[in-house]
Amino acid sequence: MTDVKRLAAEILGVGASRVRISPEAAQRLEEVATKNDVRALIDEGLVWAEPKRGNSRGRWRERHEKKRRGRRRGPGRRKGPRVDEKRAWINRVRPLRRFLSVLKRAGVIEPRIWRELYRMVKGGYFRDINHLKAYINERKLAKGPVR
Repeated sequence: MTDVKRLAAEILGVGASRVRISPEAAQRLEEVATKNDVRALIDEGLVWAEPKRGNSRGRWRERHEKKRRGRRRGPGRRKGPRVDEKRAWINRVRPLRRFLSVLKRAGVIEPRIWRELYRMVKGGYFRDINHLKAYINERKLAKGPVR
């Protein structure tokens, strides 16, 4: 590393690896002795500091585009507890069926309506018990409001 580069780095407040010297300044480098001489070269634009390099976003863009197209989203990429579709279905349907049978045994809904709702549960119509309750209350299928 030349003295000029070291002095320029000090003046510009950057690392020596970021200092660039123009090829036109090559013959004038032997004359440089002081910081003021280097400052003069900087003012003339023969010595300058390269801009800081950031992180390239090229790889991110490529990956992002693939994700937009639905790639890279399989089960191997996922974090957190894994609940497969069948288990999720079981966890959703069992409470609904249990709730329906409680309503039927209590005489709140008639067997015919129970069968209709049971089939809707099987068809995946209801998200959860609150959704089922709302459906029953909106259509007045029970003998009173279901809570």
